[in-house]
Amino acid sequence: MFDFTPLYRSSIGFDRLAQMLDDAASFEAPAYPPYNIERVGDDEYRITIAIAGFSAADVNLEVKGNALTVTGKKSDKPEVKSEYLHQGIAARNFERRFQLADHVEVTGADLTSGLLHISLKREIPEALKPRTIAIRSGNEQKVIEAKKAA
Repeated sequence: MFDFTPLYRSSIGFDRLAQMLDDAASFEAPAYPPYNIERVGDDEYRITIAIAGFSAADVNLEVKGNALTVTGKKSDKPEVKSEYLHQGIAARNFERRFQLADHVEVTGADLTSGLLHISLKREIPEALKPRTIAIRSGNEQKVIEAKKAA
């Protein structure tokens, strides 16, 4: 277990980050279904989840706050009963959660060949982008005031 007290002393507004790190240290992620997270551009990401045997109607994506939840529930349709000699393709229900950073939005999802691709993009608002602040000195202020008086 890590002590995040020094982080609190020298930073402002990172208490949520420290809480997330605390939670991550004590969290064991389920292994099913397997997934990949990849960066496909400077501010673009893609999550790929292997969900063989699920249709688009069996899968639900929900974004609430900064959490993306992917849920898969097999429909209860009676299918032809088969006698499996080996069943290696898991078709059990699942729920997979991903914590999204601020300003990361889900832009789309696509199910192809048993792989669910979820596209994400970070869009930082203009008000939060870096900007340069002009610095005035006392001498410049006097010159400006003298020009206004003339």
